[in-house]
Amino acid sequence: MVAQRQGKLTFLRDEKMCEPMLKIRDIMCKKVITAKEDISIQDAIQLLNDRHVGSIIIVDDEQKCTGIFTERDAIRIIAHKFSTDQPLSKIMSRHVVTVTLEASFDEAKRLMLSHRIRHLPVTDRTGKLIGLFSLRAFFDEILGIKTPVPSAT
Repeated sequence: MVAQRQGKLTFLRDEKMCEPMLKIRDIMCKKVITAKEDISIQDAIQLLNDRHVGSIIIVDDEQKCTGIFTERDAIRIIAHKFSTDQPLSKIMSRHVVTVTLEASFDEAKRLMLSHRIRHLPVTDRTGKLIGLFSLRAFFDEILGIKTPVPSAT
């Protein structure tokens, strides 16, 4: 820590003035829509619509993230006239960017900006899914807007 004087003010260099306060564990969604990679693309699109969500996290039998399917993927499928009776494994994103429970909001923000994504699965140390950080859900909470979630039928 080095004190630097400018006029009557003294500034401290190389030291954070405060630590990030928002942690992902405090702002993540704990109810995450998941699926197996063998469901059809059509079923995945229907699930996005029915549950009013922007992403489905693809998990294996141990609940570890193996992929993600988003609204953007659904739009790309329709635009390219891809057959929707194919398994989701054919088109889901396999390189899933995740964040840990203890990550700060700033860390999540940097990941989202650098990878141009809006959904970050939250995993424990073993890679098991424990939540989801979604920009839409975050802004809904901050702005006091609640997105209605239809009941499962």
